[in-house]
Amino acid sequence: MWRVVAYTLPRAKVPRSRVCCLQPAQKGRSLLAGTTAPLVHATQSLSMNLGIQKVEALDTGHFVRVEWEDGSESRYPCVWLRDNCQCPQCFLRSAKARRLLIEDLDVNIVVKEVAVADRRKISITWPDEHASEYEAEWLKKRCFSEEARAEMRENLFLPECQHWGSDLQLPKLPFEEVMYNDESTYKWLCTLKRVGIVLLTGAAARQGELVKLGHRIGFLRLTFYGPTWQVQDKADANNVAYTTGKLCFHTDYPVLQHPPGVQFLHCIKQTAAGGESQVVDGFHVSRMLKKQNPQAYQILTSTAVDYTDIGVDFCDFAVQCKQRIIDVDSRGEAVRINYNNATRDTVFDIPAEKVRPFYAALKEFDDLLNSAEHKFTYKLKPGDIVTFDNWRVLHGRQSFPSDSEVTRHLEGAYADWDVVMSRLRLLRKRVLHRD
Repeated sequence: MWRVVAYTLPRAKVPRSRVCCLQPAQKGRSLLAGTTAPLVHATQSLSMNLGIQKVEALDTGHFVRVEWEDGSESRYPCVWLRDNCQCPQCFLRSAKARRLLIEDLDVNIVVKEVAVADRRKISITWPDEHASEYEAEWLKKRCFSEEARAEMRENLFLPECQHWGSDLQLPKLPFEEVMYNDESTYKWLCTLKRVGIVLLTGAAARQGELVKLGHRIGFLRLTFYGPTWQVQDKADANNVAYTTGKLCFHTDYPVLQHPPGVQFLHCIKQTAAGGESQVVDGFHVSRMLKKQNPQAYQILTSTAVDYTDIGVDFCDFAVQCKQRIIDVDSRGEAVRINYNNATRDTVFDIPAEKVRPFYAALKEFDDLLNSAEHKFTYKLKPGDIVTFDNWRVLHGRQSFPSDSEVTRHLEGAYADWDVVMSRLRLLRKRVLHRD
């Protein structure tokens, strides 16, 4: 088991910009396959050589310099140290929350005295005689060096991303193991974060299994379609998914200001003909578009597209939103795809002369999504639950024959990434016995 878990753990010292691309898939090899590498904690380097050799004030007291026993050094701004005093007066330990009010913080504060205490902490006396102590391990983790900050980002947010195309070997885990084994749940969520998609197998072919899965991570996301929703052919369908027609690649719910981060689809009944599912890595395709046509990429990352959804389900609703097809971070890298052709509004709030260039850019993006080298096709079986990153993975469906009876039935649900990442961090602490 640990050979597998070790493969899914956060790696140490991985800059935020690092992206791992999958090598051409080997037949029969799963992305959950283990390695023989020993289990390594991402913050292992931070727990080594934590003895403090020397401490001194710099820059007329505005910085504190810590020299570590391993010869490295860290510099801490005094305003940050005072803001993060850990004493009971300034910090509520039971809530892990700051008590100190920003209005009481002097941004120009300097230290009065600073000293090493037992080589494992530093003590500071401030001009108003307030005393603060900081443990060596606490300080080391919060070092302001580029390397330490990258390591902390990796530890907190798991930014590593493995891109894939049609060569995807769909990661799979038994549903029952995920439900009742912490190691398997941790493995599921780590892989979901890194790869963007995991198939859970062996669930009961009945409604309600997604509610159990939601409880396993915390809770599901309630939307206008309810806490869960039934994907099947319906008369007077209030959503194109509730028909037998083909669904082109899309992300769900870009009409919401904050679209759901994770989607679950549980196959309860599957049609004999048609109904195949398809997925594509939107981040990978976005990179391809940026390389192939930078102007098209610029248009899709800057143009606000109108989305609309009006109807009645869990309650009546009339939702409007503006989203960019590709949301990017400060480095221009995709962090969320907002693309649903069905709910893209007829209203388009841009100058008329920019409309055609937008359509040309969108068409090029869509062509890349549908390229044989990028899309992966599979067919769900009753009891399968596909779980995927709705901000990254676009999904679609082949059409299937209509019938007087329901021949295909999926139950769907959403969860927010905040909930998923919260559970992942708690499981890491429980499984790996570390903060």
